Amino acid sequence: MTDNDQSIKEALEEWMKRYRHREQFLNGKAIAAWDGIVGPIISKETENLFISKKVLFVKLRSEALKHELEYAKRKLVKSINKEAGAEVVTEIIFT
Repeated sequence: MTDNDQSIKEALEEWMKRYRHREQFLNGKAIAAWDGIVGPIISKETENLFISKKVLFVKLRSEALKHELEYAKRKLVKSINKEAGAEVVTEIIFT
């Protein structure tokens, strides 16, 4: 490799920074990780996930599940950020 050579990872990171796609990419990773973090039963009860200003909004079909997940918010935030590889979410709001 010469001085001008860089890995694909480095090139993608530079491109994302330069064109401001990094946040969108990380948000996508965080949302994609949701199913694996909460498992298939809870995943089936959720819809319309989106992130705005580091807040993950999750629409739940079950009021009881909403109350249960309120207790797990801190753990969920930590798991999501770990999977995304950055602090993408600081809060979760269940609707």
